[in-house]
Amino acid sequence: MAGERNGVLLARVTAPPVDGRANTALCRQVAKRAGVGVRSVSIVRGASTREKTVRVEGISEEELRRALGL
Repeated sequence: MAGERNGVLLARVTAPPVDGRANTALCRQVAKRAGVGVRSVSIVRGASTREKTVRVEGISEEELRRALGL
């Protein structure tokens, strides 16, 4: 995680944006930091754009913010 700007989490992944690899890497990164399974993280909007909306199940928003260092 690279930080936060205007209420938006900034994340960097090294996977290329080909065949969904960058999206998968992002979900794995968020899941690891949040302490949830990868299947609990999904991209609900923006799968083919740089700006994404991600859903994390099984953890409260406050716990997620703390886990991500926000």
